[in-house]
Amino acid sequence: METLPYLTLDRATRRLTLDPHEPAFVQNSYAAYEVLHATCPVFFWEQFGMWCMAGFEDVNRTLRDRRFGRERPGGYMASVRAKGDRSHLMDFDRAEAGSMLELEPPVHTRLRALVNRAFVSRQVEKLRPRAEALAHALIDGFEADRRADLIPAFATPIPATIIAEMMGVPAETGPQLVAWSNDMVRMYMHAPTRAVEEQANASARAFSEFISFHADERRRAPGDDLLSVLIAAREDGEKLSEDELVSSAILLLNAGHEATVHQTGNAVRTILEQGGDPSRFFASDEMTASTVEECLRFDAPLHMFTRHAYEAVEIAPGVVLQPGEQVALLLGAANTDPAAFDAPLTFLPGREDQKTVTFGAGIHFCIGAPLARLELQAALKVLFARLPGLRLAEEPRYRDIYHFHGLERLMVEW
Repeated sequence: METLPYLTLDRATRRLTLDPHEPAFVQNSYAAYEVLHATCPVFFWEQFGMWCMAGFEDVNRTLRDRRFGRERPGGYMASVRAKGDRSHLMDFDRAEAGSMLELEPPVHTRLRALVNRAFVSRQVEKLRPRAEALAHALIDGFEADRRADLIPAFATPIPATIIAEMMGVPAETGPQLVAWSNDMVRMYMHAPTRAVEEQANASARAFSEFISFHADERRRAPGDDLLSVLIAAREDGEKLSEDELVSSAILLLNAGHEATVHQTGNAVRTILEQGGDPSRFFASDEMTASTVEECLRFDAPLHMFTRHAYEAVEIAPGVVLQPGEQVALLLGAANTDPAAFDAPLTFLPGREDQKTVTFGAGIHFCIGAPLARLELQAALKVLFARLPGLRLAEEPRYRDIYHFHGLERLMVEW
């Protein structure tokens, strides 16, 4: 296995030096993952200051291991305050602190139970006609142009509109919700700048005010939307606090579109790069489903997800995480592990070894997975049926937003 000029790995100490902003890595992270799989799948990534796992079995097992969790020891606020002055992030931290994604049972269990019913497969399936209609309407709007950037023109509006409608906020606010979300998730990039932090805080404040405004409207006139469900829901006689309500709504709106936008763009790129008639991948419902599953494995929209150790845990021979330490689970690497997949870097819908950690696993398994799958199936099938001559107009480039993984733009023509 060749090494890479931008990657240094000391196998004796398991120390990796790799700038996540390195252009070659941003554009092809899988080359680095290939080196790590062959040499050292458990390693300490110097730039992130934490141990990482790249193997499928390690990642899958750790996601389910209750010795690890999302909740920070001592709680979110105590943990972030220990890092120094964060007064400029007060609104961002307030929004994040009540998110079910940052919590463990019993609070996580209570919050997740409130929204889970809306995302089960049988409920989500009712949204398929809406997703297909949106796809057709969007294509109607740009089909005559013979050229489009599919990220803003197609990949973004479908999930953003559907989650806004589910939540009960105006669908036309979708672009604003996307902008706030984009600002907030930049906080999870490597080494965000002060400007990024201040913008994330401003957007979190505006997002929170937006949710509170619409929550007040729903209190006066409840509907059958998710926001009304969150307001009315009781568990053991307790309602959600205002902060829990706002955090939960922001999480659902952000998670309801962010990863799906990236995955739609990644999937279109992947399918077009296979050559031939792309509609062959969508010849039946079964083929459509298997194609989407392979897209989710082959080029996932989230490449890193972290956990905190709650006790001393040996994660590799001689490598023991202490309570409170973080471990990074590299989902994109796990999905292309040669120990788990035949020809892992080959796009093979219907492969016998189909599995993925793209949606996580365990109690934090993505609550929106059925919705994301449905939106991808509907959008991709309609797109390639309507525009069978679709082709890349330029080489797509990934955004420098590791650990998220999505395209800057996706220029196509037909």
